[in-house]
Amino acid sequence: MGSPRGTASDTSWLGTPIDVRPLFAPESASLLGLLRTLRPADWGKAAVPGWTVRDLAAHLLGDYRGRLGWATPGFRPAFGPGETLEAFIHRVNQEWVDLHADTDPATLVGALERTGAQVARQFEGADLDAMGLGVSWAGAMPTAPNWLDTAREFTEYWTHRQQIRHAVGRDTDTATRPLAAVLDTFLRALPHTLRDTPATAGTQVQVVIDGQSGGTWTATATPTATPTATEAARWSLAEAPAGPPTASVRLDPETAWRLCSRGIEPDAALAAAHLQGTPHLARAALHIVSIVR
Repeated sequence: MGSPRGTASDTSWLGTPIDVRPLFAPESASLLGLLRTLRPADWGKAAVPGWTVRDLAAHLLGDYRGRLGWATPGFRPAFGPGETLEAFIHRVNQEWVDLHADTDPATLVGALERTGAQVARQFEGADLDAMGLGVSWAGAMPTAPNWLDTAREFTEYWTHRQQIRHAVGRDTDTATRPLAAVLDTFLRALPHTLRDTPATAGTQVQVVIDGQSGGTWTATATPTATPTATEAARWSLAEAPAGPPTASVRLDPETAWRLCSRGIEPDAALAAAHLQGTPHLARAALHIVSIVR
């Protein structure tokens, strides 16, 4: 499999930096506005597999606390012997939710309001040019540019809010600016998605998302230092499109964000997608994942 890349001297393949810093405060306000409209029965509805709306709200509080340094007595997450990053994240998330199993909704909302404001201020002052936490689903490990780390965190908050909306019978919030930022961030996983897809240098795979919140992302296969006939291509979002792509995938925004966050699987996305060009390359792009699984 392709090696993760993410050093300070080699991040151009991730594409043009994104600045989501102004979006955190409005996102927090939207979450609080949503939670304050919920009826008592809504808090017990299933939001994601294994978690209710209340559990997901507690998880969001854990996301906030994690960014603020886990200033919670008795909760100091640490890796277990031989534990993978994915296993660590899932274990800590569940432990946090279990710790707050008896926390009532009003208390959760109050805590989310206080910590959400702190997190928004922290991100507003972030240095986007520095190196931040790694983003495994983009292949930027063990560190990633802070702009990507920050944008990844925004997608986490936005996605969980949509999951709560869906759980209580509401549609996705399609406000253009935050949805555009989420889609732009999610598509930074495209080079990593294609990492084991062999292609000659110059091959281009394009994903087009319709609507005001959408756009076009083109991953280009680039030469490797010591290419072999069986070596997977290195893919980059930094190269300018050169003529018609070798393969393209067109999606609507709802299908795109749900695919990237695995609210739907590739086969379901395929049914709603329009593919052109080399079939196996287009289908490979539909295996994009922009969350930790």
